Amino acid sequence: MIKHLSEIVDSAKNKTIRKIAVAAAADQHVLEAIQNAKAEGIIEPILVGDENAIRAIAKKIKFDLEGIRIVNVEDVKKASQEAVNLIRNGEAEILMKGLVSTGVLLKCVLDKEVGLRKGATLSHVAVFETPFYHKLLGVTDAAMNVSPDLQQKIAIIENAVEAFHKLGNPNPKVAVVGSVETVNPKMEATMHAATISMMNYRKQIKGCIIDGPLAIDNAVSKKAAELKNITSDVAGDVDLILGPDIDGANILYKSLGFLGGATAAAVIMGAQVPIVLTSRADSEKSKFLSIALAAAIG
Repeated sequence: MIKHLSEIVDSAKNKTIRKIAVAAAADQHVLEAIQNAKAEGIIEPILVGDENAIRAIAKKIKFDLEGIRIVNVEDVKKASQEAVNLIRNGEAEILMKGLVSTGVLLKCVLDKEVGLRKGATLSHVAVFETPFYHKLLGVTDAAMNVSPDLQQKIAIIENAVEAFHKLGNPNPKVAVVGSVETVNPKMEATMHAATISMMNYRKQIKGCIIDGPLAIDNAVSKKAAELKNITSDVAGDVDLILGPDIDGANILYKSLGFLGGATAAAVIMGAQVPIVLTSRADSEKSKFLSIALAAAIG
């Protein structure tokens, strides 16, 4: 059982060096993370974007670009498509967002003819290390799907479970959470949770153990579950939390980081390759760890 994000870094180091295509790479924070990941022997970058701007930033941060492939494409939309093309052509195994809007990059990824579609649903998977929990804690989906329906929630779980399998957890425990731990027909999230749990029980969703609805306290605390007379294989030992919608998952994601002292690594799953799509608010450490996570599962 992985308990620390450093173990993900070690896993990435023990694999063949992955090539990462960075779309619109002229971004200082992104290049710093790439510089660190390359120095650790995790990735080999291909930088797609305005070459003059990339070289200027690299000089500023003392990033030696000797031997690093740069594809000069000044337009960010074309740079995004070129980065996607590098993946499609087998020249890179990870895609990373640089100085380009998420919408522009994902439009290229989702293009039905020249994109990187694998399934119908892309989703965000974050893995947290917090001093207040006994192992790594996954949270999904805090960034992609606004108000997922039942089928989308199943796909989101399957995307995240795939990541956990690749991290060496063959049967992650999944909590489908909401504001209450009881089924209420007036609360759609609880109905979804109950349905998903039964589908897992009957082997319609495989490779994990699912319980829900659970409130967040029941999910992470055995004592809280016991006090409410909840019998569960997941409660208090959850590996992955599925939020009821993007609001719930995003609030949990940011609360863990800004109030809970947690550090996170995150990727987008559901495409042909992992996608590193970090926010400017993410720390440099988090950006580096996200690259390591993508390399470990890619």
